[in-house]
Parts: sequence; C-alpha cells; structure tokens
Amino acid sequence: MALYLIGDIQGCNGAFQHLLSKIDFSPSRDTLYVLGDMVNRGEDSAGVLDTLRRFGDAAKCVLGNHDLHLLAVAHGIRPAHKSDTLEAILNKASTSAVLDWLRHQKLAISLTHNQRRWLLVHAGVLPEWSADQTLALAGEVEAALQADDYVSFLRQMYGNTPNQWRDDLQGADRLRVIVNALTRLRFCDQNGVMEFATKEGVDSAPKGFMAWFDVPNRQTAFEDISIAFGHWSTLGLLYRPSLQAPSVLGLDTGCVWGGELTCYCLSSAKLAAISAPTSTISHAK
Repeated sequence: MALYLIGDIQGCNGAFQHLLSKIDFSPSRDTLYVLGDMVNRGEDSAGVLDTLRRFGDAAKCVLGNHDLHLLAVAHGIRPAHKSDTLEAILNKASTSAVLDWLRHQKLAISLTHNQRRWLLVHAGVLPEWSADQTLALAGEVEAALQADDYVSFLRQMYGNTPNQWRDDLQGADRLRVIVNALTRLRFCDQNGVMEFATKEGVDSAPKGFMAWFDVPNRQTAFEDISIAFGHWSTLGLLYRPSLQAPSVLGLDTGCVWGGELTCYCLSSAKLAAISAPTSTISHAK
C-alpha cells in the first residue's frame, strides 16, 4: 500500500490522470492525500472532483481557497471571476451532491507513517499553533461547513481581518482567522500577523515579514512534525530534509500555470511530477 501527497490540481484533469497512471495508483490498494485547490483555472474541474469522489476513502482531501470559492460562488455569495472555470460543475445535474461532498472535506489532516507524524494543510500554519491545536481549530471550521446553516458561515468567511490569532477570538472573526491561515497564508511576522497582498516567492517578503515556515520559534518545528502544503505556486517545490523525512514539503509546482503537477510518495520517499501541458514524467529523490 502506497501513500501519496499531491499538490494543487486546480482542475488540470489531464495532468492528474497522467500522474495517477504513472504512479500506478490503485484506490483498492493506495491512498491519495490532496493538499487543496482541487478545482478552478484548469480545463476540467468537474472531472477532477468526479475522480476523487469515485475513489471514496482512498482519496483524502483538504480544502483550499479555490475549493471554498466554489462553494461561495455556487450559493451566490461571491461572483465568479473572469478566470474561473467552474461552469461545468455548477451546471451539472449532480451539483448539489458534489458541493455536499466538498464541504465535508477537511481543513487539516494528521497522519503517521514510519513513526513520523505529518500535518497536511493547504497553505500554512501560524507559528504559535501546535499540530494538535491546528487540527482542533480546523475542526471548528469543518463543523461550520458541515452544519445545516453552513451558507451563513460562507457569508461571513471573507475578509483580511483580524489578521492575527488570539485565543479569545469568537464567532465569525475566529473562524475567519482559521480559514485565512489554513487556506491563504504565505507570509507573516514573528508574532503571527498575516500579510495577504504578496504572492511572489520567499525573497519578495515585505519588510518585517517572512515565509510562515521560516518564523523563528515556530511551534510545529519544535514538535519535529513534517508539514506538507500547497497554495504557493511561485515558491515551487520546497523540500527541506530532516533525518527521517522532509520537515517542510511544498508541493504546488504550478501545473495550472504551465508548470508541473507533483506528488510525493511517503512509502518510497520519491517525488513524481507530470509536466503541463506535455505531461512528461520526472522523478527526484
């Protein structure tokens, strides 16, 4: 049984199917962990979701900002962007079932492989959060998404403030900070104040800010937990080794922008990538 982590698919179903074929993925034997942004901007978001739903328990997914955007657009809370490619999902007869499946996915996943603990998120983890706290806070958002009145949560989900975590936050402000950290975070300062305007690579950090994984005294670093994430295509593949496994693994290699769709096999400690649009395969240790 092989365990795979895969970066942002973003509707690139052709590359996704090629990658599944190249790694010889079998839902009866293997498990695929998808790091969010399953949909949007690519040519066939509906096909990606159909495949993941068909895999059942063999596909375990965290939600990204584009996945939440789909839910918001479907309920008329946000307008579709000019670059969105969500029409095929929204026009399908099975749309309600697809959206129901989507809102029952996770915001963070924990798994242990070969005695190494992994934390999987779409974007990042605030420096003061432990792995267990991250999972607990993600669970609060998951409960809101799975509630009967989840559309009310979606209406209050957007905004850049508060831009810093406090334990005494309540209501919409509390959930908004959690969502922003887990699905939008790239840069923050040493106190966990988040910055959302900058989308380029690590070297573009505004003064006083840094990549979330570079913040000194990050709690999850002290815990020696491997964190895998996506979201940051301008960062590209980030592989920071430790003695047992990558300590930080960034897998958004920009397939939807003409880059690659990348996955990491926990079982073999190998990377595999399908180039877009030519869909060639490469491997790295």
